[in-house]
Amino acid sequence: MTLELQSVGKDVGPDTHLDDISMTLENGSLNVLLGATLAGKTSLMRLMAGLDAPTRGRILVDGRDVTGLPVQKRNVAMVYQQFINYPAMTVFENIASPLRVAGRSAAEIRAKVGEAAAILKLEPYLDRKPLELSGGQQQRTAIARALVKGADLVLLDEPLANLDYKLREELREELPRIFAQSGAVFVYATTEPSEALLLGGATATLFQGRLTQFGPTAEVYRRPHDLVTAQVFSDPPLNLMTGARHGGMVSLSTGQVVATSGPFAGVPDGRYELGFRAHHLGLERTSADAIPLAATVSVVEITGSESFVHMDVGGHRFVALVPGVHRLEPGSTLTAYVEPRRLFLFDPSGRTVAADFALAA
Repeated sequence: MTLELQSVGKDVGPDTHLDDISMTLENGSLNVLLGATLAGKTSLMRLMAGLDAPTRGRILVDGRDVTGLPVQKRNVAMVYQQFINYPAMTVFENIASPLRVAGRSAAEIRAKVGEAAAILKLEPYLDRKPLELSGGQQQRTAIARALVKGADLVLLDEPLANLDYKLREELREELPRIFAQSGAVFVYATTEPSEALLLGGATATLFQGRLTQFGPTAEVYRRPHDLVTAQVFSDPPLNLMTGARHGGMVSLSTGQVVATSGPFAGVPDGRYELGFRAHHLGLERTSADAIPLAATVSVVEITGSESFVHMDVGGHRFVALVPGVHRLEPGSTLTAYVEPRRLFLFDPSGRTVAADFALAA
């Protein structure tokens, strides 16, 4: 199945929830919708499913216009953030429920439930009720029920958001394998850039109801078309400052004046927004042309193997993600470094004008 959205928009009263979204999802593909809360991810999934109708535009399935076709007439399965199971039924019956509604034979039901349970490692729990399971096992049950339905389109709306860290990590690793074993179109909504990168496939970045970019996940991450996309796909948030090029020198809004190099070398004189990700801001000089930034430490978050160092640099709030444990006192001073080749440059309209994309990611 191929799902195509053509200039789709959705208004609710005077408010525009989605605006001019066009994208094509191919058979057997994994597609991530990445954006902050209220970016439009759930609204877009509801249009794809047929739960809502767009105000503008068309939705096509294999070239057939299904814009007004309700969900009951589409072969769609959906898994929500709040996992939904039937508490009075066993795990087996929960997974089998769409097959029984479809009138499948007992032998086919056993086979399909067994296959889905094996994929999701639920075989030891088939005779249990959902309330006897952990949160991760309950969510696996909901996913298994969506898989056995044999839907052409499977929509997963932040399905791991309510699980604890260990369970999220386990399922994140398993889901790409599960998706690869199905020929359906999968759409997975998340607020987390790291989750999009782990899942792979293609990613659509959404911001305030607009699609800012859609393409292979690694490509969107490494080559954002604009500042908004780079910000959506950065966690911790993208560090930002401005730079004005005059001939061979660049004046930074943090107070430094540096020689023209890196992405600045190929752009005309003018004022630019500069962005760089947290893991490219270091506490040690790694090259001769690294830009030194005099900083005051605000707070340090230690995760174990890494430290998030929040700092003030010339009135800008930056965060560095550095390996190891760094116990730095708030108010202490240090010099941080960023290499020019790690910078994204954006013009006044927010479009990306230069970056060494092999390095800026």
